[in-house]
Amino acid sequence: MGLELKHFQRRALATLEAYLERAGSVGADAAFAQVAHGHDGRVPTYRKIPGLEAVPYVCLRLPTGGGKTLLAAHSIRIAARSYLGEEFPVVLWLVPTNTIRAQTLEALKNPAHAYRQALDEAFEDRVAVFDVADVQDIRPRDLADRVCIVVGTLATLRVSDTAGRKVYAHHENLEPHFARVPPATQGLERIEEGPDQGQLRFSFANLLHRHRPLVLMDEAHNARTKLTFEVLQRVSPACILEFTATPDHDARTGSNVLVQASAAELKAEEMIKLPIVLTEHPEWQSAVSAALATRRGLAALAAKDPGGIRPLVLFQAENKDKPVTVEVLRQHLIDVEKLPAEAIAVATGNQRELDGIDLFDPTCPVEAIVTVQALKEGWDCSFAYVFCSVANIHSSRDVEQLLGRVLRMPYAQKRPADELNKAYAHVSSPSFAAAAHSLHDSLVAMGFEPEEVGQFVQQALPGHDELPLFRVQPPLRVILPEVPDLKGLSPEEQRTVSVQTLAPGRVEVVVAGDVSAKIEERLVGTAPRAEQERLRGEIAVHRQQRELRRAPSERGEPFSVPRLCVRVQGELELAEREVFLGAAGWNLLDYPAELAGFRFDAETRSFVFDVRGDRVVWEAARIGEQLGLPWGEPGMSQAELVRWLDRQARSDRVRQVTLLEFARRVVEHLLEVREYPLADLAVGRFALAKALQEKVQQCYARACEKGFQQTLFGPEAAPETSFEYAFCFAPNLYPANWYYRGGYRFARHFYPLPGELGNKGEEFECAQILDALPQVKYWVRNLAQQPRASFWLPTATDSFYPDFVALLNDGRILVVEYKGAHLATAEDAKRKRAVGELWEAESRGRGLFVMAEKRDGQGRELRQQLAAKVGGP
Repeated sequence: MGLELKHFQRRALATLEAYLERAGSVGADAAFAQVAHGHDGRVPTYRKIPGLEAVPYVCLRLPTGGGKTLLAAHSIRIAARSYLGEEFPVVLWLVPTNTIRAQTLEALKNPAHAYRQALDEAFEDRVAVFDVADVQDIRPRDLADRVCIVVGTLATLRVSDTAGRKVYAHHENLEPHFARVPPATQGLERIEEGPDQGQLRFSFANLLHRHRPLVLMDEAHNARTKLTFEVLQRVSPACILEFTATPDHDARTGSNVLVQASAAELKAEEMIKLPIVLTEHPEWQSAVSAALATRRGLAALAAKDPGGIRPLVLFQAENKDKPVTVEVLRQHLIDVEKLPAEAIAVATGNQRELDGIDLFDPTCPVEAIVTVQALKEGWDCSFAYVFCSVANIHSSRDVEQLLGRVLRMPYAQKRPADELNKAYAHVSSPSFAAAAHSLHDSLVAMGFEPEEVGQFVQQALPGHDELPLFRVQPPLRVILPEVPDLKGLSPEEQRTVSVQTLAPGRVEVVVAGDVSAKIEERLVGTAPRAEQERLRGEIAVHRQQRELRRAPSERGEPFSVPRLCVRVQGELELAEREVFLGAAGWNLLDYPAELAGFRFDAETRSFVFDVRGDRVVWEAARIGEQLGLPWGEPGMSQAELVRWLDRQARSDRVRQVTLLEFARRVVEHLLEVREYPLADLAVGRFALAKALQEKVQQCYARACEKGFQQTLFGPEAAPETSFEYAFCFAPNLYPANWYYRGGYRFARHFYPLPGELGNKGEEFECAQILDALPQVKYWVRNLAQQPRASFWLPTATDSFYPDFVALLNDGRILVVEYKGAHLATAEDAKRKRAVGELWEAESRGRGLFVMAEKRDGQGRELRQQLAAKVGGP
């Protein structure tokens, strides 16, 4: 059984599937405009690649730790059946380096690995994986009856002169693949000299060109050049999918980001350790000592954790031309820090002491890993918790990849001890500002949004007002006649205090973060008696200002919203899809097995399927060629076709035995009533599978609608709005896909920044008005499609996420849905209004719902509508 996908990963794949389905009917660019959503909510521009204008070329962006390779494995099945129309596609999987190539190959060939399990499950164990160096081993039979994945680096293909490159070379072993290729076929390279001059070159590149592969590109933004695109033209890809943390945004050649995930989404799914606790040290020795102390503290906590975690520290040494080399640092760990030699592993280009070591083994002695850049890619151990750089941090490139090594959460599961849910960075730098800015740039380069960095970095030393991206609260600064006695303070308290002697009898003390009672007593006790009361008042004001600057979520304010429930056999249950289906008695076999939108166009020799107003077309001649079948040859029996359709259309919405019977009835109807030849259906089976999937979805939607109406609006319906099943906005769970970036500062948003809100437009105006209403205590921009983090109301087949939810000063809850362009149809608005008003009616006055619009039927503007709802002027 493969690794279960996270919510944001399922969302990404669903978006990819929707895009590829659309691309097959309206084209790559038009489909992108319909499906993609930009960083600010606007539809981004689709950048066509010269020479590949009609080829879908899109990017899935996930931050470091988001499982890009796992999504790439799952995307093969989606592309094969949603766009390519092939049962067993040829896949060219390109990675940036040979190190990653070797690791990707190892994972894809390992039946126990999650990547291979995803492929085996999708293609029923009919998978073949090849190194690009071994392509001569590929047999025609492999291409006919299994998905063939070739893993290589882009550098292997990226040459202007193909002579001398193995993938472009003539291989006699590949001759069987070209047995049926007409000699005059265009687009293929030919032998340029010798007795066979002018004949087709039996090369891997020509083989790819013939089969039009699905191309997967890992971190391809590092090599988006004119030569790269020329190389892609040589292999004639049918579809190109890019997976990256940091796509190129060049206006001409940049990535077409179809879907992206934020670090907050990864944190919500417990995949990465956040926040990062950053500590700056004046010299490298103290940074090393503190990093080891952090590791020891974490190890003590991990000893009580049921997961068997062994926290590790990663040290980044300097290059050989700098003072603190790998050798110097290793000897310091042994001589000064008294770390046993066996507890240290050096990982550099020449020293590979991690090879053959299982860091997850409970008996493994390694506690510290010393490297320079060797771990910047292709290394992954979720036990790595602490990152320490002894280098003078001045560039994001110094720490970008190594910092990513400490972000992955062990077992992708939140730990009971909160300290084990964080990552730790100790840096040696003459300037905290330089260290902080470097860390900020590194995180952005790893796929974090700039706004997220401020939420996910905790400073452990006095802050600087000039770093607004880190959301630093101004520190407390006081002048004392002497250095205060800081003995007895906890290590955490001591790290927040810095002391600087300005002149004799004049000492500046800076306290970053909260001023604890112990720190207050030390400061007040050092001040002259006449100044003590004034200092206490100054500290009280500082605390009050810090509290006011915090968002309600940071202050621990509660925010609960009652949810819509129903009585089922006397028991209160949440109103959701399963309840509606139970009321409807969902059975697929109760519906007619007829595919009205499926037909064969004899004039164009193509299969046509109408879906949601679009025509999806499969050309019979092209399909027959891909399947290796001449037009009209049966290829499979009726029973085989039914079983094949059952495998393609399987869904968690219907039992497999029921789907199999429904598929049998569908095929029987096409054969006996509509009189299609079985041979035609066999050739057009991909179009038929899509039509069957859409039919199942239609039947499912009808059942849900029937149950929805009976359960909530029928004569025996018993809905109620109940706090027993209340939804609570969690203080540290707000997985926005992107964040508000406008200049207007919202004063009452529940979280530090609103998510997925543009800086202009009607929804932004609605948020401004809501923020200014005196009746509102605080409000939240409710995130769509986040069931764990957002309030939702049920619809017939899905969930409705209102745009805004507000807590009023009198305790009532205001739910606002803005009736803008996103409510595409009047029917959509009508359904949402009905369930929203039902929620309000059953709340006994505790809930208010408004479907707001620019100007309503009474002529009221937006502010008037909201004010009237809450009972204000």
